[in-house]
Amino acid sequence: MTSPGLRGRDLALVLLVCLFWAVNFLTSAHALQEVPPFLFTAMRMAILAAMLGLFMRVPPREQWGRLGAVALFNGVLHFGTSFLALKLAGNLSSPAIVTQVYVPMAVLLAWWVLGERFGWRTGLGIGISFAGVLVLGFDPMVLERPAALFVMMGSSLMVAIGTVLMRKLKGVSMVDQQGWTAVLSLLPLLAISAMFEPGSFEALRNASWIGWGGALYAAVFASLLGHGVFYWLVQRHPVAQVTPYLLLTPVLAVGLGIVFWGDRPGPALWIGGAMVLGGVLLIAIRTLQKARPPIAEVTPEV
Repeated sequence: MTSPGLRGRDLALVLLVCLFWAVNFLTSAHALQEVPPFLFTAMRMAILAAMLGLFMRVPPREQWGRLGAVALFNGVLHFGTSFLALKLAGNLSSPAIVTQVYVPMAVLLAWWVLGERFGWRTGLGIGISFAGVLVLGFDPMVLERPAALFVMMGSSLMVAIGTVLMRKLKGVSMVDQQGWTAVLSLLPLLAISAMFEPGSFEALRNASWIGWGGALYAAVFASLLGHGVFYWLVQRHPVAQVTPYLLLTPVLAVGLGIVFWGDRPGPALWIGGAMVLGGVLLIAIRTLQKARPPIAEVTPEV
């Protein structure tokens, strides 16, 4: 690994990843006006699987069960419900912020499931983050559609579970993990769409370049390039030095929501959002100070 700190090219690359993921909120929100959430997720996974198919290796036999669980929690339940929350919310700001609570959720799950301990400063960060969600929930923009907040919290829990499961994967590269998650997620996503999204396949036939372009952007820029560049960066730097920069993603998404989507966040969202991100930053700083890998290997994007 290189010396501590991100500079020059590497700093520019992590900022580019943040931009990729932030823009994904905007392009996906447009696409979801044409294609329902779980079918949209299936489109994304199909494109990603097609791009990675030639580069994927068969995982070790003993890893298939865990890989299937990762695909279920990350590929199906997290992505599907995060797009559902984005559609329900009608804004970009609250989903972009609330998705970050997967970090304190993952810390708590690692403590409960893996027996990992954390200090009072990390506990303070967890408390601040969850309190921030409560404050954010009183923003008029959020109160108009409260179901979206609960769905996004559920989505964050799904990826927190998936993150803890990922830590036990052995002999599975980033490409294999992304590719097989996409492949194993595809049929369940299509089944969920067929059962719970009436007229979804008719909507797909009628989708314009906006719907297909949103899925293509999500697969290429958010998943392939975003996670690919992030993976390359953490080969050169300690993960804990890279992840704090990723908190710029929701900040950029809020800005895009205000400029291009018509979001009008009130004081509660600004204060609650600052608490959520501040709590997550405190957790990241404590992780870096302890010089151990952080709970989350990859910050999720919508």
